[in-house]
Amino acid sequence: MTETTKQLPAPIAKEQPARQKVWPAWTIAILALISVAALALWNWQQWNGHQATMQTLKNLQQDTAQLESLYGDRGSEQNQRLQSLEDKISSQRELIATQQRQIDHNARELLEAGNRTRTDWLLAEAEYLLRIANQRLLIEKDIGGAMSALQAADEVLAESDDIGVYPVRQQLAREILALKGIAGVDRTGLYLTLEAAIDSVHQLTDQALISEQAPGFISDARGDPGQEEGGEPGMLARAWEKFKSTLMQVVVVRRLDESVKPLLSPDQSAYARLNLQLMLEEAEMAVLRGNQPLYERALAKAQATVNDWYDNSNPRVSALATTLAELATRNVAPDLPDISKSLDLLKQRLAGRLNNGNGETATRGGDDS
Repeated sequence: MTETTKQLPAPIAKEQPARQKVWPAWTIAILALISVAALALWNWQQWNGHQATMQTLKNLQQDTAQLESLYGDRGSEQNQRLQSLEDKISSQRELIATQQRQIDHNARELLEAGNRTRTDWLLAEAEYLLRIANQRLLIEKDIGGAMSALQAADEVLAESDDIGVYPVRQQLAREILALKGIAGVDRTGLYLTLEAAIDSVHQLTDQALISEQAPGFISDARGDPGQEEGGEPGMLARAWEKFKSTLMQVVVVRRLDESVKPLLSPDQSAYARLNLQLMLEEAEMAVLRGNQPLYERALAKAQATVNDWYDNSNPRVSALATTLAELATRNVAPDLPDISKSLDLLKQRLAGRLNNGNGETATRGGDDS
């Protein structure tokens, strides 16, 4: 048995298994976590940007809806005013037609009155001229035409030999003097000037709107350094100008002591031009109607719009602002005097002459009988 044991093979020692390395797995896991975190951060930023964009778009839609509602209301108000103006024009036409029929009636009476004296004819002519003067002043607001008619009536009365027209001529002298103290209104010229202003508004582009060169920003108005005597810029001046132009493209200096006017979008700039056009058209209607408060209010709103939303350094904007300022000083509705008293006095004199004539005829008829 000892020999058998000695013949058995020697035992083989078991090798210890090598330990596996785990650091590559940890590295991959850490990189995966970092990638997930970066992706989540990027998605969060994209989501925030999308939310901000949607909010901005919603605000713009609300502003556009408000502007459309505003200008829709203005359009309906404008239509109502045009309708009222048309009604007033139609009533004035009816009044003119009535006056014309009255004038025709008076003319027929003058033609039929063959037994009247030269004085009666002259008094009737003076009455006709006084009616024309009142019509020119009250309906057409024509101060010059009314004054010419009054002067012509005074000349006709001067040719008559009726001493009873003295109070009429005295009142005529007062009325002529009152008309001379009124400055005439060139309604046609004011209307054409406003039409030219509307045309200039159509020519305003988005470049004329308030920009970073507007009053909310600082511009370098100091003298250029390095300028040589005689006005020729030197090399240093040219280098300084190039440096300034490069710097202005990169850096914008904002003033903190003045409020910066907001920029308009293209749609809002179109609405601004339309709004300005409506204000000027409102001023035109005020000129035609002789409405001074409406005229002043429309021009004041137009001036405020130009000053708030347009760059005064633009030549077209400056010319438009100057024109509006000049138009704002005009008076389209001067106080008109009452020139109907002379006509009333002349009517009384004509009625008195007619009554005296009838009385004399009746008396003569009684004596003959």
